[in-house]
Amino acid sequence: MDLMYQVEDKPPVPVSVLLAAQHLLAALGAIIAVPLVVGGVLGLPTKDMVILVNAAMLVSGVVTILQCKGAGPVGIRLPCVMGTSFTFVGVSIAIGFEHGVAGILGSALVASLVMIVGSFFMPFIRKLFPPVVTGTVVTLIGLSLIPVAVDWLAGGQVGSEGYAKPSNLLIGLLVLALVIALSQWGRGILAAAAVVIGIVVGFVVCIVFGLVDFSPVKEAAAVALPSPLHFGLSFPISGIVGMSVAYLVTIMESTGDFLALSDATHTKLSGKKLSSGILCDGLGSALASVFSTTPFSSFSQNVGIVAISGVASRHVVAITGGMLILAGLFPVLGALVVSIPLPVLGGAGLVMFAMIISAGISMLSRIEFNKRNMLIIAVSVGSGMAVTVRPELLSYMPEFAKVALASGITTGSLVALVLSGILPGREAVVLEDDPAA
Repeated sequence: MDLMYQVEDKPPVPVSVLLAAQHLLAALGAIIAVPLVVGGVLGLPTKDMVILVNAAMLVSGVVTILQCKGAGPVGIRLPCVMGTSFTFVGVSIAIGFEHGVAGILGSALVASLVMIVGSFFMPFIRKLFPPVVTGTVVTLIGLSLIPVAVDWLAGGQVGSEGYAKPSNLLIGLLVLALVIALSQWGRGILAAAAVVIGIVVGFVVCIVFGLVDFSPVKEAAAVALPSPLHFGLSFPISGIVGMSVAYLVTIMESTGDFLALSDATHTKLSGKKLSSGILCDGLGSALASVFSTTPFSSFSQNVGIVAISGVASRHVVAITGGMLILAGLFPVLGALVVSIPLPVLGGAGLVMFAMIISAGISMLSRIEFNKRNMLIIAVSVGSGMAVTVRPELLSYMPEFAKVALASGITTGSLVALVLSGILPGREAVVLEDDPAA
């Protein structure tokens, strides 16, 4: 689709703020979810939970700005939102039960070297992603996110009270219809800001019908200062090994996100540029450990916003980073966003995530659909979706295998890479070095 704003464009400030807000609305819930889940399972006191959450928002903002703006060899310089990663939840909880939060953060700090060192090999790794693999990975990213959007739309998790009740579905479908209508028939800023307008309208409707719980806003502190090394650091060997596996998985997932982002922004992803993005990811995770929160990765859902809005400006998403910093310093702002009911986010999320699937299909449409390529696509997507919809398949596997294969994106990507390498007729990928990277 045509872009309203290119990567290097700088929209007017009021427009940029509005467009940045929709990235914030899409990302903030997921950013705070990881520290809340980890802290909740470990039974941390409220004070410590607040520190984990505030640090997550603050560091997310800093790393998002660095990823968008770049500094020397660090940062992909594309509109990429960064935040805490669910890939690290399981291993963090396992380490936390035995070694406490200090063990989680110390292990993550040392193991971030896996990603930092690995970033220098990305030009080689990029060569392993011919178009058939790239398109398959991007399609898998979208498919893996759809269950998340469906649960949001239904109002929680399967089995939770009120799941899929009619009022939730109606609110979600209202937002979905509004986003579709504005994207298709809106002009200018109405089309570009379709997601944020849909979410705001849905939020207002929920307020009118008394469906919004403002208690998080009332309970949030007015100001929160950073608390570096609040929990301390310890370095258990078992924790470092577990975190290292999780970082390897994150390299694969982030590579897929960056491939999808390059397609959505109509830019070429050279090996050098990919290296800069992964390096920023690793350094950001190390910074997260120092500032007392869990490791980071790129956010797939925000790629969908770029695709549906046609706004590829990295400067807009850098403003999102500034908003995240403010949310970390002034928790009441973040609490207001978190109070948005899940069905509102689900209505917007369904179309955003589905747009990533569309992008993957578009990429696959450029390849030859011969028997080899169709096998790669079929088996890879089937494998990725198998562990996404039936994670119980991994129940009897060793712990490291559970961490590595729990993500459908990673499983499908690995299968695609292996099949692409061993089946006859492998495609060549011509890399174009990007001097701006």
